[in-house]
Amino acid sequence: MRFHPIIAALKQHKAGVVLIALQIALTLAIVSNAVHIIVQRLDRVSRPTGVDEANLFRVSTLFVGAPLGDDKASLDKLDALQLSDVDALRHVPDVVSVSASNAMPLQGGIWVGGVSVKPNQKTPTSTFGYYYGDEQMIKTLGVRLIAGRNFNAGEVIHHTINDTSMSPVSIVSKHLADKLYPHGDVLGKTVYIDNKPTTVIGIVDALQISNASFHVTWDYDTVMQPVRLSGAVANYALRAKPGRLREALRESRAALFAADPMRVMPASWGLLSMAEIRDKAYRGDRGMAILMMGVCVVLLGVTAAGIVGLTSFWVGQRRRQIGVRRALGARRIDILRYFQIENLLIASAGVVIGVLLAQGLSLWLMSHYEMPRIPVTYLLVGAVALLMIGQMAVFVPARRASLVPPVEATRAA
Repeated sequence: MRFHPIIAALKQHKAGVVLIALQIALTLAIVSNAVHIIVQRLDRVSRPTGVDEANLFRVSTLFVGAPLGDDKASLDKLDALQLSDVDALRHVPDVVSVSASNAMPLQGGIWVGGVSVKPNQKTPTSTFGYYYGDEQMIKTLGVRLIAGRNFNAGEVIHHTINDTSMSPVSIVSKHLADKLYPHGDVLGKTVYIDNKPTTVIGIVDALQISNASFHVTWDYDTVMQPVRLSGAVANYALRAKPGRLREALRESRAALFAADPMRVMPASWGLLSMAEIRDKAYRGDRGMAILMMGVCVVLLGVTAAGIVGLTSFWVGQRRRQIGVRRALGARRIDILRYFQIENLLIASAGVVIGVLLAQGLSLWLMSHYEMPRIPVTYLLVGAVALLMIGQMAVFVPARRASLVPPVEATRAA
């Protein structure tokens, strides 16, 4: 089939052609970037935390009337309250492990520091997230120790979050260890956290920072220190017996209030399973993915409807011309192919413009929202998908055009 008659016919309907081409272009630009965002969000939601999430939960409590000073007597009193809680929780029948730990992956709050391999290093080797806890922290979280040793009870100290003293020993994640010493010899070395020395005694396989909202390159750069944080708010990580999580949650609350009723455990964050923490942490990401999916469906539907509507309008206008072609020997397949090629030309022009718009939109998202650049694959798949949707959308009106009988040629225009 020659293209000249098709192009000549399109020139007679410039407004409709331009509108459909622009609609396809905008749809490609928005949908390809939206799908890229969806994939990024879903990848983010599915990231492993590095802990054994099954049967893991967190307890946070506020001591009523707790000492507020930083003197030794106040700190000792706060630490005694925590130790009493830990002892009560370890006697809960459905709890197998407890740690006085300030952090769990995805919980929201985070303490951040900078670590270097040399003293007084001008720029830290990496930023990292702190994990404070006792000798049961690794066991309770279910983190895999791949080198070195765990903390022992004698190494655990306690101080407030405002205390800048550093524990002499630390355990780091493998991701951070590889940054500090790429050749894998960080174990036993002294590193400098905020310019204070500490010796690396162990390496854990992976451990995500405790805040999921950060778009950073150090998501798995973590340092564990044997510290119980003393304060009016105390946090505990607990592991329930397999299949007994609900019972352990209920029993832990009861045990703490039995040990000391002068406390508050807010309903929104006082007692949370790891599944609930994950759900809350990624609620925004899932909402964004669902919203983007809805936008894609609506845009693709509107574009397909626009193609159907415009083609149906053209078929209605050209019934006599189609009848003439049929009278001159054109087959039904020829008429069908004519409208499909016509739509393909329009869609192809729209796709070319859309690819350029998609790249521009991606650059804007990169500069304003720190999004990675959209891969070419998304543009190619999006272009092919829109061309296929266009061909499917035009099929029904094109088939209707192919059914126009030759007698239409004899009717008045």
